[in-house]
Order: sequence, then C-alpha cells, then structure tokens
Amino acid sequence: MAERKGHYTAPALDKAFLVIELLANNPQGLLASEMASALGRTLGELFRIVVVMEDAGYLQKSPATDRYTVTYKFLDVAYRATPARQLTSTAIPEMQALAGAIGQSCHLVVPKNAEGLVIAREENPGVRGFALRLGASIDLLRSCSGQVILAFSPAATVERILDRIATPPGAPIDRAGLGVRLAAVRGQGYDTRESPNTRGVTDVSYPVFGFGGELLAALTVPFLETIDGSQPVGFDTARTMLGDTTRRISQLLGG
Repeated sequence: MAERKGHYTAPALDKAFLVIELLANNPQGLLASEMASALGRTLGELFRIVVVMEDAGYLQKSPATDRYTVTYKFLDVAYRATPARQLTSTAIPEMQALAGAIGQSCHLVVPKNAEGLVIAREENPGVRGFALRLGASIDLLRSCSGQVILAFSPAATVERILDRIATPPGAPIDRAGLGVRLAAVRGQGYDTRESPNTRGVTDVSYPVFGFGGELLAALTVPFLETIDGSQPVGFDTARTMLGDTTRRISQLLGG
C-alpha cells in the first residue's frame, strides 16, 4: 500500500489509516510483523501505532495467536457520526417483523465509496436460512442491492461511484449497458436476480428513501427456496411484503 498523497501530511495518522484498510481486507487478522511487511515498514515503526490503536479500542489482539483484528468500535463511531444510526434504529423493528412474517433473512445496505456496506441484518427466525454478515462489503455492479443503490441515486453520484470502482485492465465498465439496466430497475421500483454467489438464492431489493426523496439504502431479502416448500410464503408474496416494508421505513424517515 502506498502513502496517501495530499497537500498536508500526518505520517502517524496516515499509517493508522493504512493499518485499518489492511486489516479490513484481512478479517482473519494479522501479526504486527505481517502488517509491517505488507505495508513496507519496519516493525518498530509500526508497532507503536498498533499498540495505541489497541489501547483506544479500535484493534484487538488475539491471546491465542497474537493476531490483530479491527473491533466493532468503528461501526459504533460510524453509527453515531452519520445518519446510519437513525436509519438502523428506524429500520430494524420493521426488518424484524418482515423476517418473522416471510421466514427469510434481510439486510440493509448503504453506499460506501465504490461499494456497499451491510449496516444491519435480521436473520430468518426458522431453522434454515441464508444471511450476510454485518459489515460485509457488497459489489455494487453485480449485486441486487448495488443495482438498486445505483438506480435511485442522482446521476452525478453514480458517475463518482463508477469512477472509483477498480476494473481489470482492458475491461472498463459498460456504462451505456449499465444505464439501460438501471433505468429498468427504476421503472419497476425494485430489482431481483439470482444471487451471484450462492445457488438456490434469489435476491430481491427495494430502495429506502429519506427526507426529500434522497436514496439512503437498499433493503434486500436473499430468498432461499426450500426443496420441500416449507417456507411460510412464496417469492412473490415476500417481494410484495418487502416493498411494503421499505415504504413504511421511508415514511418514518421523512421520505
């Protein structure tokens, strides 16, 4: 990872940010020596910063492996410093009711730079189900949640997001084709597609709006259809109930 470039520099703070981003990409945790090697630093140069971050509660060290991982304090600070706190406190009771009624899990995704971030989830109350973990990163181009976020965001915002998405050399984003797909999502008010990662799961997602019609999030149900048909409701009913839920959340948020 390279140093950040800017007019002002704060080397210690810059190293702390690099540590956070490195550990975010290595959720299994890393030794201090492994972090130093990955960042091209000496252990002595990095260790002091890691210890300070641990003392502040942002990193935790496994007593068994000595590996450092990021703590949930980051999420707590983010909730309190952004609209996410009001969004989740409003959405979670509705998500709980939805999951219980349809027998499926659901998760709430917000845009974060060039990807989506799961900031709340409610698991299927039954014995079988499929759910994403809290804090999971979502591919905006391939996921149902991502298509909804892009479809209902302002055009200028979408362009900024697309500019940040890294693509393989020689494989740029087909913006014209994407525009056609996003227009179709806007036209029907939601998106549905087979999960790009899990067989037997069909994702369906609706937008959540705030005051003034601002897109805040996408609420998604990864619908798992059981072989014996034991789920409480079918896909179409679950989709309708999901749409009703997102409209209630939006109304509560002033949308």
